Parts: sequence; structure tokens; C-alpha cells
Amino acid sequence: MRVTFTRLPDHEWGSVLIERDDHVVYRMGAGPMTAELPHDLVHFTVEDALRISDGIWGAIAGGVVFRSMTHVSGRRPPHAAERSAELIRTHRDRLQRAELIGGFVEAAAAGDDIGALYRQWFATQTDPVPVAEVSRAVAALHAAEARWGALAIGAELTLEWPGTRRLTPPPTKREAVRRRGR
Repeated sequence: MRVTFTRLPDHEWGSVLIERDDHVVYRMGAGPMTAELPHDLVHFTVEDALRISDGIWGAIAGGVVFRSMTHVSGRRPPHAAERSAELIRTHRDRLQRAELIGGFVEAAAAGDDIGALYRQWFATQTDPVPVAEVSRAVAALHAAEARWGALAIGAELTLEWPGTRRLTPPPTKREAVRRRGR
């Protein structure tokens, strides 16, 4: 999946262009842009560095269409809206975990005490990110901040999300019936 972030003048409303592997293209609202790393780029960087397949970007690669996304081009698969809703329902806790991890790594990259942050952010989590992996994600975030900061206004940053790192859509009703009949 190809994901393109465009550096806009500060405080202009931005978006992200998403070209999925099934050739469907979406534009996702990204909020006001600044010199700071956009929220969606933070998630992309952290989820990629930690190889998270069931986070925000793995969900989009697997067929989730969030409310902030608008269809641009390409033929959407049959029952795409139903599959998207089912993926969100099924993986809601993992998507929320990805939000938590993104915020945690962003705070750690800002120089906050990782040990204290870790205890605070993951106090109720049964599967926190191993502390050893946090430094890899922080380094990736610093590298992304440097790349973003070096972009000229109007320039684009295009990244590739691995096709193997995505949520698996649930079977359609037809597929489920066919499987039961075997």
C-alpha cells in the first residue's frame, strides 16, 4: 500500500493519499498541518517500526475505511462497507491499543522518562510493547521527524506499507456458507 503525506503551509487542513494494493484510492483527512509530524505519520512510523499488523495502517491495508476517509478512485470490493465495519468491531481493542502505543512512543521520543511513561501508559495492558522495542520505535520517529522537517512546502513524502502486514477481512456470507458446506 502506498501512502503519501503532503507538507502544507502551517495550519492548512491536510490529507493523506492512500493507494491500497487492491487499487482502491482514498483520501484521509489529517487535520491542520504544522512543522510537527502529522498524527497519521506518527502512527505509520511507530506501527511500521514495531511491525504492528493490527493497528491503524494494517487495518486500512486490510480493508477498513474510517469515517475520515473519502473514496477517490478504483472499484471497491463487494460488501466493502460491511467488511470494514466487521473488521473494526472485531479488532476494536487492537486499534485502540495502536492509538495507545503511538501516543506512548511519541511521548517517549519527546524525551519523557520512558520508565515512568511505561508504567503509566501500560498499567492496564496485558500485552505492552517490550521496553527493548521502544527505543527502535523512538529512533524511527526521530528519523521521520527529520525527514518531515526537511520537506519543502508542497513536497510529498511517499511511504510503502507492506502488503503482508494487514488485518485479514472476515469471510463474506457466501464464503462462510461455502466453507460450512465442505
